[in-house]
Amino acid sequence: MVKNPKKILIIRTDRIGDVVLSTPVIQNLREHFKSAHIAFMCLPYTREILEGNPYLDEVIVYDKYGIHKNLFSSIKFSFYLRRKKFDWAIILHPTTRVNMVTFLAGIPFRIGWDKKGGFLLSKKIFHNKQEGKKHELDYTLDVLREMDLSIIFKETYFPVIQKSEEVVKNLLKSQGINENDKFIVINPSASCPSKRWPQKNFIKLIGLLRDRINIKILVITSKAEKELAQEIVGQKGVIDLRGKVSILELGALLKRSNLLISNDSGPVHIAASLNTPVIAIFGRKNPGLSPKRWKPLGENSFYFHKDAGCKICLAHNCKKHFFCLNIITPLEVAEKVFSLLLK
Repeated sequence: MVKNPKKILIIRTDRIGDVVLSTPVIQNLREHFKSAHIAFMCLPYTREILEGNPYLDEVIVYDKYGIHKNLFSSIKFSFYLRRKKFDWAIILHPTTRVNMVTFLAGIPFRIGWDKKGGFLLSKKIFHNKQEGKKHELDYTLDVLREMDLSIIFKETYFPVIQKSEEVVKNLLKSQGINENDKFIVINPSASCPSKRWPQKNFIKLIGLLRDRINIKILVITSKAEKELAQEIVGQKGVIDLRGKVSILELGALLKRSNLLISNDSGPVHIAASLNTPVIAIFGRKNPGLSPKRWKPLGENSFYFHKDAGCKICLAHNCKKHFFCLNIITPLEVAEKVFSLLLK
């Protein structure tokens, strides 16, 4: 292990929320190695989260679902990394291909979790994330702890740039929302069915909110998940922003918002990073998928999660029609909203 690395590569090649929760690693490394060149390797669609990070020198894109999908292109990519002459590779999410790429890149010190090609690492950490005993943010910081580096910062970071704020300001204005208007953002999408509160519940929630408070309601999804909110945006007074904002624009939108109500997904961690109040809805009983590991962090962050009595959680293969999600009622979510907005 190089004691005073000149070049450090952090790697996380999964989703938006995972990358946001990994940002404290960047700041802690910068505090310990002020003159080092620190780079972050990520997927194409998370690069914007990192390019605005003031503690990074470089963002490297590894497109494992696109141009780097096959073995030959991944080997070629490893030679590209080899030319950069990194001293350390800090791998926050275990994948066989990332472990292989960093090994072939000849990076002298490679630390990560002992799973999915862990034998390719020079220092392995026992993998027990599936037990969900702590938050994912702490699991990422455990990698630094294994290197005897003290943890100074635990706050996540999401960049909000002026250009994105201007785009969002104009978008809101086009929807009749002025600078002083209050609004709630609702995100009914998520990466799999076991994380999606039913559309009918979001519709009932919107009705309860309209009856009590005079506030505008915006609905967001990615372009690929627009159909998950088709019935919701048909409700009276709901503003449809599905697929209309980029990741950075989403940050600017959530910064302006008075509250985010969302399924367990990336936007909850963006909102929490920006100190925007957030209510997250969780399904599933599996400890590794639970709120203890994945809840939004911060004093303005809240979540709903209920035990449906399942002995074993089958996640997206649920045989009970996601009963754990269905027993979270629109009324109890609405009451939490009222407690936050009608103080």
